[in-house]
Amino acid sequence: MKPTMVNLGYSLSCEEHAPADLVRYARRTEAAGFAYASISDHFHPWIDRQGQSAFVWTVLGAIAGATEHLQIGTGVTCPTTRCHPALIAQAAATVAAMMPGRFYLGVGTGENLNEHIVVGVGRPMMSGPKCWKRPFR
Repeated sequence: MKPTMVNLGYSLSCEEHAPADLVRYARRTEAAGFAYASISDHFHPWIDRQGQSAFVWTVLGAIAGATEHLQIGTGVTCPTTRCHPALIAQAAATVAAMMPGRFYLGVGTGENLNEHIVVGVGRPMMSGPKCWKRPFR
């Protein structure tokens, strides 16, 4: 058996840093030799003092243009409550085309703490097949 190698990565936190800073941190991550980075995808910060939460797909596009070798992916994005799964697929395919072989898509169920603002105001929680079928009718 071959020995298992450890890959170290860096976490880019959209809810803690401005978009231009995230791009700069991604360049530094690549220059420091990290194997990969993950970038958070939340609509709202965890706590108020964090102050912001950049749109991850725009930041990923900028990172694609600013790096050459860094592997990066969402950690994680929720393709059910905030955005239609087809939009997430299109965004992910676009980023993957901009950084061939370097992008991975991490998906999850979402976090009410960060997503309740979009879902809870004026519209019911949308999830699962009912949500996915609605726009295709």
